[in-house]
Amino acid sequence: MQEVLKSLGISAVNPGGFAGEWTGSGKAQVVASPIDGSALATVMNVTPQEFDAILARSHAAFATWKLVPAPKRGEVVKALGDELRRNKAALAELVTLEMGKTLREGLGEVQEMIDICDFAVGLSRQLYGLTMPSERKQHRLQEQWHPLGVVGVITAFNFPVAVWSWNTALALVCGDTVLWKPSSKTPLTAIACTKIAEKVLRDFGYDPAICSLAIGKGSDIGDLINTDPRVALVSYTGSVPGGRHVGKLVQERFGRHILELGGNGAVIVSEKGDLDIALRSVYFGAIGTSGQRCTSTRRVIVHESIYGTFRDRLLDLYRQTPIGDPREDEILMGPLVDAGAVETMLAAIQTVKAEGGKILIGGEKLPHPGGCYITPCIAEVPGNLAIVREETFAPVLYLMPYRTIEEAIALQNGVPQGLSSAIITDHQSESELFLSAAGSDCGLANVNTGTSGAEIGGAFGGEKETGGGRESGSDAWKAYMRRQTSAINFSGKVELAQGITLEL
Repeated sequence: MQEVLKSLGISAVNPGGFAGEWTGSGKAQVVASPIDGSALATVMNVTPQEFDAILARSHAAFATWKLVPAPKRGEVVKALGDELRRNKAALAELVTLEMGKTLREGLGEVQEMIDICDFAVGLSRQLYGLTMPSERKQHRLQEQWHPLGVVGVITAFNFPVAVWSWNTALALVCGDTVLWKPSSKTPLTAIACTKIAEKVLRDFGYDPAICSLAIGKGSDIGDLINTDPRVALVSYTGSVPGGRHVGKLVQERFGRHILELGGNGAVIVSEKGDLDIALRSVYFGAIGTSGQRCTSTRRVIVHESIYGTFRDRLLDLYRQTPIGDPREDEILMGPLVDAGAVETMLAAIQTVKAEGGKILIGGEKLPHPGGCYITPCIAEVPGNLAIVREETFAPVLYLMPYRTIEEAIALQNGVPQGLSSAIITDHQSESELFLSAAGSDCGLANVNTGTSGAEIGGAFGGEKETGGGRESGSDAWKAYMRRQTSAINFSGKVELAQGITLEL
């Protein structure tokens, strides 16, 4: 463990702020691993005064970074991806130590960082605008995209490095600077990534404040980001209540925001689908990251003709789930992030029982150092009970039957969240209906694969209480830039649009 921390520049005590120089004289925070409760390191949070200086430096860095040609900015992002490749193993292990996900998932998360850097390098030569025909003679209309400003990135604990990279790689090629406030549960990975970015920027001779960091509580440092007009865009990943709070504060100052909030992923399992694919998709979707993904499978809607068979086979898989130290290869499910997450899960299970659901398996705390281990739970419910409509950020899976595909889609859509969804079917009409306007209302809709596993090539995000934001691939880059439409007159005279004449 100490070798991993040392290799990533993590000391026993670490300042939690960076904008060209490291700073942090606020409250000391001891970071413990959910694996066994052991202390990893101490982080010194930034004070409001230190935050102001960090933001001022980030804002000043934007003035010069925005003038660097986009392909040159892409070269920096390429180097960032290369540096992440060199540190992949150590960074993945730190993710596992600090957050508790399995090492294979940690490696996958760092690979996402590398992949989005590769994507952004190509994007740096493809920040396309448009030309449009003008109604006026000898005029031309064009649209172009300019750098936006400082992007405040507020991330959650469950993907402590990937979400930062989705935002940062795009923001950098778009000409923006980035100010990162990570979850207080996972600050060490943020320090490690910032040190990697610092090295790359210094190697190129650019101001390292282009990638800044401010560690502290959301109620103080987070709100300073949300309310400061120098932050042009706030990208927030977290809970629905948190998103409402962020959205209100940012909108009050007419800032921009990207909200990636709650999920309540459902998989429809058709009698016309492959049962083995369904079982594997649901199983990983439910227990992966110990049920702490926004794309985790939380509901399974199974056709009544195969309901009993599917349920029994899924229970067999759950009984065999290897739970323990996530650094061990054979382990599929590690701890929850902290004891509070365990208590939240146990409370949800009690609510399920009170509302008429039946616990089929799981929900038992395990005697293990750290106290954050619990068996994954399956609950049989008649439909979207009140507790089912909420997102319990833990491995609780709700199982319910359906008769018609229309009924299944209605159940799938019948929750406030709209992030990820899936259908397992070999029937083209069912899959096409699911993907149509009459089908899933989620931002992510999959066929014959589960709710987890989004790739960086497509825009990531969802509807309704998920927030409507989009990050990562496709044209998500447009959120990080300002659009400008221009009319160019080469006629030698003034002509107004809409046929308006002006006689002088």
